[in-house]
Amino acid sequence: MSSHRLLRVRELLKREIGEAIRREIPVERAGLITVNDVHVAGDLRLATVFIGILGNAEQQRTGVAMLQRNRKRLQGLVAKSVVLKYTPQLRFVVDDSIVRGNKVLDIIAELERESPEP
Repeated sequence: MSSHRLLRVRELLKREIGEAIRREIPVERAGLITVNDVHVAGDLRLATVFIGILGNAEQQRTGVAMLQRNRKRLQGLVAKSVVLKYTPQLRFVVDDSIVRGNKVLDIIAELERESPEP
């Protein structure tokens, strides 16, 4: 499979999974769930969905649990909107790269404040 097609499928899945999550998972209980990236296996049978959850610790736990519990329903919604020979099985992974990136930026900002002016 060409990498261009795989990239297009990844972006389409990312958009449709995000839309399905927005419709099915309530923000009040699960926090704001964002789809950061989707990695698809070469045969398109498995998709690893990297998600970020904005909210307090309880909302984050609830959000992950709701995603796992509603995985098949979300797969069904994606299957209706994305026409592929095989609908990929979704696997959700919490992606904390944004939080880690913000910590690095905070450290850099603090070092710049502490450094003496030339």
